[in-house]
Amino acid sequence: MKKLIVLFFSLFVISTSVNAAEVPPESLPSNATFECMEYTESLISDILDKVQNGLGFSDAQAQARRRFFALVTSGKSNGYSFSQLSEIASNAIFQYRDMYLRPEFYTQNEDKVRQLISEVLEAYKLGIIDFNEAKKRAYEKIYQSVDASFDYDREFAKDTCYRNIPPVDNSLFTIARKLILAERTPV
Repeated sequence: MKKLIVLFFSLFVISTSVNAAEVPPESLPSNATFECMEYTESLISDILDKVQNGLGFSDAQAQARRRFFALVTSGKSNGYSFSQLSEIASNAIFQYRDMYLRPEFYTQNEDKVRQLISEVLEAYKLGIIDFNEAKKRAYEKIYQSVDASFDYDREFAKDTCYRNIPPVDNSLFTIARKLILAERTPV
C-alpha cells in the first residue's frame, strides 16, 4: 500500500511540475497593461504549453476565447473585457505557433536584428529615447534594410492605401521589441 501511495504521489508531482508558458512581453499590444497580461497568462498558460507542443493556432485561439467568453459573461473577468483578453492571447498564441514552426528563423535573425538596431538599443539603454521612439526607430531600420530610401515618418503620414512599405517578415519586429525590452532590465 505504501508503494502505491508513493507511486501515486510521484506521478502527481511529476505531472504538476511542468513549467507553464508565459505570455511573451514583446507580443503585447500597445494598449495592454502588465496586470492584464498577467491575468491573461494565468488563464491560458496551459494552452500556450500545448501550442509549444504542436497545437494549431485556430484550435488554441478557440480554446482561449471560450474561456474568456465564459468569464466575461459570468462577470468573473476581473474587469477586463473579452477583447482585451483575446487580443493578448491571440498575439501570444501566434508568436508561440510561429516559434514552433520556424525556430531557426528566430535563432538566425536575433543577431542580425541586434546588429541592425544596435544604435537604437544603445540610445534606449542610455535613456536618450523612450520605448515608443526606440520601437519606431527599430522598425525604420528594419524597413531600411530592404529599401534604404524608406522614411518612416513620411510613409506613415500618408493614407493607408498610398503607403509604399517594403515587404518585411513581421517576426523581425517581434525580435526587435524583444531586444528593446531586454535593454529595459537593469544589469
